[in-house]
Amino acid sequence: MRNTFVIFLLLTSCAVSRNSYSQGLHSTSGRAVKVYDEGKGSYENLDYKTAEQQLKEALKYDNNFFEAYMMLGELYTNLNRYSEAASNYQAAIKIDSIAYRPVYFRLAYAELMTGEYANALLHYKTYLRNKGNSEKNRLTALKNIRNCEFAIEAEKKPVPFDLINAGNGINTSDDEYWPSITADGQTLMFTRQIYSDHYPQTMGSTQEDFFVSTKSSGIWQKAINAGEPLNTKSNEGAQTLSSNGKYMYFTSCDRAGGLGSCDLYFSAFNNGNWSIPYNLKWPVNSTSWESTPSISADGNILYFSSNRPGGFGGKDIWYTKMKTDGTWANPVNMGKTINTEGNEMSPFIHFDGKTLYFASDGRPGMGGYDIYMSRMQDDSTWSEPKNLGYPINTYNDEMGLVIDAGGKTAFFSSKRENDNGKDIFYFTLDESIQPDPVSYLKGKVSDKETGKLLKADYELINLSTNKVTVRNTTEEDGNFLVCLPSGYNYGINVSKAGYLFYSENFMLEGKHTVMAPLVKKISLSKAKVGEKMLLANVFYEVDSWELKKESMQELNNLADLLFSNKDIVVEIGGYTDSTGTDEYNLTLSEKRALSVVSYLITKGISSDRLKYKGYGNTSPVGDNITSEGRKLNRRTEAKIVASKK
Repeated sequence: MRNTFVIFLLLTSCAVSRNSYSQGLHSTSGRAVKVYDEGKGSYENLDYKTAEQQLKEALKYDNNFFEAYMMLGELYTNLNRYSEAASNYQAAIKIDSIAYRPVYFRLAYAELMTGEYANALLHYKTYLRNKGNSEKNRLTALKNIRNCEFAIEAEKKPVPFDLINAGNGINTSDDEYWPSITADGQTLMFTRQIYSDHYPQTMGSTQEDFFVSTKSSGIWQKAINAGEPLNTKSNEGAQTLSSNGKYMYFTSCDRAGGLGSCDLYFSAFNNGNWSIPYNLKWPVNSTSWESTPSISADGNILYFSSNRPGGFGGKDIWYTKMKTDGTWANPVNMGKTINTEGNEMSPFIHFDGKTLYFASDGRPGMGGYDIYMSRMQDDSTWSEPKNLGYPINTYNDEMGLVIDAGGKTAFFSSKRENDNGKDIFYFTLDESIQPDPVSYLKGKVSDKETGKLLKADYELINLSTNKVTVRNTTEEDGNFLVCLPSGYNYGINVSKAGYLFYSENFMLEGKHTVMAPLVKKISLSKAKVGEKMLLANVFYEVDSWELKKESMQELNNLADLLFSNKDIVVEIGGYTDSTGTDEYNLTLSEKRALSVVSYLITKGISSDRLKYKGYGNTSPVGDNITSEGRKLNRRTEAKIVASKK
């Protein structure tokens, strides 16, 4: 992803006579010039391996051959071998420092890409003192001077960084990158670039496929190929897993039926296999380039990078929201706070739904792509992006960072050891750049009587805002996973036609610590006489029967249940803890039950289908000693007492 230099061949195109050496060359050695010309031809034909050998041979005949050093510098730059490029540019300058002034631009770039920031800064400034520089190179030099100055200061204040290799189960001698992780932290999917045995790595003959690893006893197990139809003979990569790992969005380029050079695709995991990938089509995909998707934990917002018209630079980050009919809305550019005149890539929206990490080469950084963080603010705007700092960011390209639900452990790909290529690493984020932690509920739904696993609907309700934030359906075997970001109160509702629903709440408002993940077996009762259910998300003001606004979604769900089962008659039962006198508790519990009945009548439920009763503290389900026990006793239940069938 480096900036690509326009190859400028330094030599004149004059014919070289075997008896009269070219006037534009520094060498007077016939043998050196002959081999050099051969190397030049190999270079122009992109046969870099042969060109390298020939140019080195030319230098054996004449070690003061300016042009041979320059061309080797260009060759190594094209191969991203920047340290060798810098050495050859330096050798050329030592021979003749004024023959070709733009060499300082080339040298400075090579030094920037090897982290030699002080030298790069010096040589960019030297280049800018020359007259006649191209405007494009002048602007690039100014930008990279800012990068050098930023990097020099960043290295003085390194952030905590305990880099750990993800292990042999994931990393190989091939390149591994683009990690994505499920909310429970047990499944890691990534892209592996497999090099052909028949071609050198520098020639670019590779195959990109998806691999999956699961964690066992704290160790990532040997990754397995995700297989067909997900993986094909084409290249697939840059994927994002859903929070439960049951579906994914990914990038595929030059695939039949695509709209642009690269498009976004969807695939779901069922019965042990990934489904045939589905092209997201217009308006998500366009005739431009779309890549590096990231799906929000609730599955409703898809972030991605694109160079479609309407952006601020090369590649920008866009987002699209899922409409109620399951289709995607027109993508929206994230705006100039996030996007620059450069390129923005690899967005990752954390499970908390409001912390975004992405890579950019358009703002001050360490040299290539750096990783930045931005938070969604209360007014839904995004904060000014913050560079994650050195040594998370280096002179290499850093991108593709993802973070676990707990908000502390980050995974990303980087080339830290030259012999191993790109590997996947993880490290602990400094507290200043952590997202809000997220817990999760893993549930399995079954029939209370038969134990049969049920496919059911579930929704997560933000009780703090009284809005449904997640609405989905379990898998065929009744399994589901839903994230619980810290800082809000949540209600969960699980329902199925013909059954009473299940509800529970999680009070996390104001907390920015994560509770232990929950794993629950949820049993649904058939909607028949004698069955009852807890209305866990019905709340009252303290020492009052006035319903709190947080109760409305639960009561609306109860009204829907009664509309769907028009023959049943329910009794609303109110219960208290043992605080206060028995007479007071009976009265309070009865008035609370009546409040629920009154609300249901306003929603259109006939009063002859509703009964109410106060039970006080006559049927405790918890102790009355601890606050938790008393909380369990303060409850509202709905019981089917008759059927009009």
